[in-house]
Amino acid sequence: MIRVLVADDHPVFRRGLVGVLSEESDVEVVAEAGDGDSAVALVSELKPDVVLMDLHMTGSGGIAATRRLTDDAPEVAVLVLTMLDDEESVLAALHAGARGYLVKGASGDRILKAVRAVAVGEAVFGADVAGLVLGRLTAERRTTRAGPFPMLTDREEEILTQIALGRSNTEIARHLVVSDKTVRNHITNVFAKLGVTDRAQAIVKARDAGLA
Repeated sequence: MIRVLVADDHPVFRRGLVGVLSEESDVEVVAEAGDGDSAVALVSELKPDVVLMDLHMTGSGGIAATRRLTDDAPEVAVLVLTMLDDEESVLAALHAGARGYLVKGASGDRILKAVRAVAVGEAVFGADVAGLVLGRLTAERRTTRAGPFPMLTDREEEILTQIALGRSNTEIARHLVVSDKTVRNHITNVFAKLGVTDRAQAIVKARDAGLA
């Protein structure tokens, strides 16, 4: 069972989305939130597997909430579902740690597939934003010199360093005193932000940047 929290400040849309999700036998909507602060508090209490996150909400918005969830509960996958499809919003969500990004208007089937994908650690982007994300991240990696990987959180860069040292997930989990699942979720975020698909590519990037 995939436990989902829906965060959106439009009640009508939120109820419709909950209705679509609730029809599935493998999905359970555990809570709804109308703003980012409520979403963060509910995640801390209920520990869902996936948060469907709108970006433009009253109070604490989706970007800030996603960043807090990525830092505090990396095992929870944030899937952005929003009207915003501009470059700044997409990249801000990705840098904050979102594991997927869909634009409202996506079909119910597409949303369900994305929920199931991010729940098992995959990164998902709608076709309308995927090219933008990959192109911009490639450009950033080539031009940004503020740090080797400014798109990563401190913990993500720490785990990337451990990967570059050749350590397994279990060894990394033991070293950082976290669970194997937490390490796997962090690695999924690292791969998405670096634009790599496997450990070998991540190691090359990390070692080229002098992390190990």
